[in-house]
Amino acid sequence: MDRTAFLFPGQGSQRVGMGLDLIRRWPKLTQAYYHRADELLGFELSRLCWQGPAQELRQMPVTQPAVVLTSVVALEVLRAHGIVPDLAAGHSLGEFSALVCADVLDWTDALRLVRLRGELMMSANERVPGKMAAVVGLDLATVEEMCAKAAAASGEVVEVANHNDFTQVVISGQTAGVDALAELVWQAGADRVVVLEIGGAAHCTLLGGIEDEFAAALEEVEFRDPVIPVVSSFSAAPVTDGAEARACLRRQLTGRVNWTGTALRLAAEGAGRLVEVGPGKVLGGLCRRITPGVATHRTDNEEQLDLTLASLADRGR
Repeated sequence: MDRTAFLFPGQGSQRVGMGLDLIRRWPKLTQAYYHRADELLGFELSRLCWQGPAQELRQMPVTQPAVVLTSVVALEVLRAHGIVPDLAAGHSLGEFSALVCADVLDWTDALRLVRLRGELMMSANERVPGKMAAVVGLDLATVEEMCAKAAAASGEVVEVANHNDFTQVVISGQTAGVDALAELVWQAGADRVVVLEIGGAAHCTLLGGIEDEFAAALEEVEFRDPVIPVVSSFSAAPVTDGAEARACLRRQLTGRVNWTGTALRLAAEGAGRLVEVGPGKVLGGLCRRITPGVATHRTDNEEQLDLTLASLADRGR
């Protein structure tokens, strides 16, 4: 368990002010990444990352490139200090950042793709409103059973979206279906049910209508073979080549995020040190519950980044 894995967070990890610590200490990153991203996307993503407002930052077409950009900048800081991974993985949206880390995607291509991904997901939600909620305290099989009952009772889509750890399952679907599911899991003994600030449904069949358009955009982008293994959060297995990476990004739109399986696979690959790269701080905690004994590090604020640099800068790969 002496290998290092970089973990990249997904939607929900955004916050106003993310990335400010990095550019204040390394101002050259502003032009190299943030200003370039503004030019690529045609709006001031940098301002929204640093100043908000939070309501606008939560919009999917803004959130998704914002999280990926902040993760890529944090990755650049780690690399500049000689900290490089043996493996990488990303939670949902974070898989784009993980593929940048493994040189499968250029960061500029990843940014354009996730901007489109956010636009398509928002449009799908406008057509059929939905939401997501995290169920804490029940196992996957129980939540799957409750989803089937809620779908039958409401006549609406409600499905498992993320298997985050052994007792945390995220569900996704139409609003009334998710509400029906919440009532059932309370009755089944859930500890908590938390509605997520995502802005709509993800990782469920409601997004089937946008899959072909996103797949066409994926085909226009170069996907190289990974230089380090990337464990896909969709398949919970290492991505072997660029074509498979492209396929995983397509299938995750409607497919389940298997973070539990991903964490187990990282441990099986010998990853005992996990570094969450970007604005998030949740993935390390999930991994500690799934695979106790792993060492986790963060980069989501200046204090945590300094601790990570001090702990890992001399290790290299």
